[in-house]
Amino acid sequence: MSANSYLFTSESVSEGHPDKVSDQISDAIVDLFLSRDPQARVAVETLTTTNKVVLAGETRCAETVSHEEMIETARKVIRQIGYEQEGFHWKNADIDCYVHGQSAEIAQGVDASGNKDEGAGDQGLMFGFATDETPELMPAPIAYSHRIVKALADARHAGTRPEFQPDAKSQVTLRYDNGRPVAATSVVVSTQHKAGLSQDDVRALVRPFVEDILPEGWMPAEDELYVNPTGAFVIGGPDGDAGLTGRKIIVDTYGGAAPHGGGAFSGKDPTKVDRSAAYACRYLAKNVVAAGLARKCLIQVSYAIGISKPLSVYVDLTDSEVDPAKLENVLREVMDLTPRGIRTHLGLNRPIYQQTAAYGHFGREPGADGSFPWEKTDLADQLKSAFA
Repeated sequence: MSANSYLFTSESVSEGHPDKVSDQISDAIVDLFLSRDPQARVAVETLTTTNKVVLAGETRCAETVSHEEMIETARKVIRQIGYEQEGFHWKNADIDCYVHGQSAEIAQGVDASGNKDEGAGDQGLMFGFATDETPELMPAPIAYSHRIVKALADARHAGTRPEFQPDAKSQVTLRYDNGRPVAATSVVVSTQHKAGLSQDDVRALVRPFVEDILPEGWMPAEDELYVNPTGAFVIGGPDGDAGLTGRKIIVDTYGGAAPHGGGAFSGKDPTKVDRSAAYACRYLAKNVVAAGLARKCLIQVSYAIGISKPLSVYVDLTDSEVDPAKLENVLREVMDLTPRGIRTHLGLNRPIYQQTAAYGHFGREPGADGSFPWEKTDLADQLKSAFA
C-alpha cells in the first residue's frame, strides 16, 4: 500500500469499563472540590476491583471536603453508570479514602507570589490535534468507536436494551484511500450482557447499532464483524478486571492518530498542564483546521514545573500553504499559553470534568454549563484574518 492508502484502527471503551469507572470517580472528586473552591488543587487516583474502591491523592481547598463526601461521590458515580451487580454494587462496595493535603514543596513551585506568575503544575509535553475527516474535526476511527459504545450505553440507560450491562469495548479499522477514510474493514464490539444470552443473541443485538453508526456502505464483510469474540461476557467491570485512573489516555484523545505527551487527564485540576495545556492545544489545532488553514494540524507545547511560560510551541500542518513558524507566533498572540492564561481563556476553573471521563475528551459539543470549551471554534475568523 502507498503512504496514502492504508488501514488504521482505534478503540474506545464504555463508561462501565473498569478504567473508565476509575476516571469518572476521580473527575467527580475534581468537580466536588472545584464546586467548593474554583482555585482548589486536586490530584486524585482511583483503584477499582471486586466490590472495592480505593481513593488516594493530594488536595488543597479553601473549604473542607471530608473523606465521607468523597466516598459518597464515588458511590453516586457507580450508581449513575449502572453497577448493581453482585461483584460490584454502588451500595455495597467497600470504599477507602486515603486523600490528604497537597505537598508544600509542590505548592511553592506552582503558586503565584510577588512578581512570579503561577507556574505549571509539572514538567511535560502536551499535544493537540484536529483533522477534517469528521464534522467534529476528529480522526474517523476513534470518532466511530466512541459512537458505538455510547449508543450501546444510551440504549441500556433508556431501557430499550436491558440485555446490555455497563462494561463494553469497541474497535474500528478503516481503510484510507488517498489519505481519506472510505470504508470499515473490520469492527470489534465486546459488551457485557445479562446471563442466558448466546453469542449469536448478542451479535443480533449489537449489529444494528454498528450499521446505524457507520456511514452508508461502510459496513465490513460479515466475517469481519466480531461481537464478543471470546464468547460469554457476563462477569465484567471492576469485578472482571481491576481499573485505574489514567490507563486509557489514547482512548481519551485521538485513538493513536496523533502523538500523546504521556500524562493522563482525569483526577487533575486545571492547574495541571497535563490536562489544561492538552485542552489548549486541541482548541488551537481545531481552530486552525476550522479556519481552513490546513487539513490536519498537530500542535505540541512543553512546560517546566513552576515556570509559567511554555518552553516551546511546535506546529505541524498537512495540506497547508501556511508558514508553520508564522502560525506558531500567531497562536501565541491569540491565546496566552501560561497555565493561568489557559484557564482564564477557556474558563476551566469550574466543575465540568466528570462528563469528560468517558467517550473522549475531544470531539464533544460545548455545553451551556461551560463544558468542553476547548471544542469551540471561536478563533477561526481571527486566524483566517491573520493569513488573509
